[in-house]
Amino acid sequence: MSTSSLPLANRSALVTGANRGIGRAIAKLLAEQGARVAVHFGSDQEAAENVLAELAGQGHTILQADLEDANEAAALPHRAAEKLGRLDILVNNAGIYETHGIDTLGPAEWQKSWDRTIAINLTAPSLIIHAALEHLEHSGGGHIVNITSRGAYRGEPDAPAYGVAKAGLNSLTQSLANKLAPKRIHLVGVAPGWVLTDMTESFLEGPEGEGIRQQSPLNRTATADEIAQVVLLAVCGRADALTGGIIDVNCASYFR
Repeated sequence: MSTSSLPLANRSALVTGANRGIGRAIAKLLAEQGARVAVHFGSDQEAAENVLAELAGQGHTILQADLEDANEAAALPHRAAEKLGRLDILVNNAGIYETHGIDTLGPAEWQKSWDRTIAINLTAPSLIIHAALEHLEHSGGGHIVNITSRGAYRGEPDAPAYGVAKAGLNSLTQSLANKLAPKRIHLVGVAPGWVLTDMTESFLEGPEGEGIRQQSPLNRTATADEIAQVVLLAVCGRADALTGGIIDVNCASYFR
């Protein structure tokens, strides 16, 4: 298959949190399908450079930004469009998971963890989408995927701000899918459960791993590559009726 016949040929994508895990798998697959990719990272530049070296094709770049900083988050799409020449695809993948038990933390610690989680997992994606809008419109439309979580529905007892942020991200996805449809901008949420990545492997191989796998009738978790395949479907332009949808990818471990 020639490069020009790939489904994402001549398209450019920004993937946040792409230096490892799910983001890395998404960046690699989009590049394999012809896109130029901006690999965002927060602090691990070496990991981002390793991902950059793995990407098929040419014209990719890496971009550092602290998504807890609203100004840095809002600037990220402009920097990506400048480096890539245009912006057609945005994948808001970056996020954090911090435990903050309501019955174990004092008020100051509770608020600090709450504010940080909401800032990175919900406020930053909203700012990035807002800033990306002008570039997507300039490209004649585009695709936005927000990586959410089954925790938006089943709750996160030990990390409630995470569940709140992901529920908010689902609502943001659906609200903007309706608002931006006339501009040919399509939004989809992808909601994984547990995903086997380099970040979760040691935990899943520990004493709690078997119980986690048994949540699914498949007796396994999803893989980062499976999440990436769903993202590709959402951004390839061949299934735009998905806009406004939240796609569960949790090995039948949770239904809503």
